[in-house]
Amino acid sequence: MSLYSLMARPRTITDERLLAAAREVFLEQGVSATTSAIARRAEVSEGTLFKRFATKEELFEAAMGLHEYARWRTELLAQVGQGDVRLNLEQAALAHIAEAKQLLPHLTAVFARGYSPEHNPLLQRLDNPVRHDADAVARYLREETALGRVRPHDADVAALSVVGAIGQYIHREHLLPRQPGREAIDAGRFVRGLFDLLWPGLQPASVALASPAREPPVKDLSVSKTSVS
Repeated sequence: MSLYSLMARPRTITDERLLAAAREVFLEQGVSATTSAIARRAEVSEGTLFKRFATKEELFEAAMGLHEYARWRTELLAQVGQGDVRLNLEQAALAHIAEAKQLLPHLTAVFARGYSPEHNPLLQRLDNPVRHDADAVARYLREETALGRVRPHDADVAALSVVGAIGQYIHREHLLPRQPGREAIDAGRFVRGLFDLLWPGLQPASVALASPAREPPVKDLSVSKTSVS
């Protein structure tokens, strides 16, 4: 094989390497980072970037892992009518926490660099995750209520209670600096305690009367269910 053919052969680069370079640049420069800066970091042309990712917004979404967020919603809704309702909710909560633990520190670092109205198309990729999280939980509760597996209640209020509590937990444990002397609360303990409070208002009355014993502790899936860096 000639030296010329080796020199002329196009370099190949994996999507993973492109995304790693994009992630580094977004974390350093925020949402104002340009595709030219990302291409330089990845040592490719902008044309190569746009062959893989049609827009900067699509590249941002992939680099930050937004397309992987909220799998727990789909998994929860797939459990309607199956298994134990409380356990389904607890597993969804643990998966939610694990996903957020992986994603939010990156997003926080990016937006700490500032943004302006010109970045709105990129920000729209974020949409309103809290609303969609609450909508998914509310839908699950409504469908389980229709099956008689959950006591009739205001599903929207219950869903906001669950999602709001999870949001506060994530903020306290994974976004705020650790305070000396403050005990950390692991995800399993938090989720068990949360549903110890909420489940009596959701459990069907007939089941509550027949089985007053507490359900077994939920397994902490924050590591085994979702890869956390």
